[in-house]
Amino acid sequence: MPEPDLELESRRAIYQEIAAIPGIHFRALLDELDYAQGTLQYQLRWLADEGLIDVSEDGKYTRYYPAAEFDDADRTVMNALRREYSRRILAHLLVDGPLSTTELSDRLEKAQSTVSWHLSKLADAGLVTKERDGQRVLYRVSDSDRVRYLYTVHRQSFTDRIVDRLLGLWDSY
Repeated sequence: MPEPDLELESRRAIYQEIAAIPGIHFRALLDELDYAQGTLQYQLRWLADEGLIDVSEDGKYTRYYPAAEFDDADRTVMNALRREYSRRILAHLLVDGPLSTTELSDRLEKAQSTVSWHLSKLADAGLVTKERDGQRVLYRVSDSDRVRYLYTVHRQSFTDRIVDRLLGLWDSY
């Protein structure tokens, strides 16, 4: 999609940042652009009202996307990919899945409760499915092609070398 004609420098800068880092949240925009909070809020509202950006709630953050470039399913995946441990869980499941909470906990070196919380959020979003295998519950990515594609296309905005290495993208830098 061509960049819209934005007359104000602040609007243009905000739109360009959202286009460069789809799924960026408000605080990150504040940090990156160094605008006053009220200015950023006003310009984001203007961009949304004009239909130039889409707004997505991921449960913790309000995230921003260039309008019409991401459907609901893409925004759901991108919201998860913007969270560090959700992104890493998805990467491990893509490469070695299906995996249990214990296996993921060992790989991430995080408490099982933390991994379980992230898996619960991913399952609620429809990004992972779980299946019983005897005593174990195994998780797998629901739409692995979509997750892999969106990570690959937007990988430079994630700067996560661990996931890049897992997905075999290390050499592409």
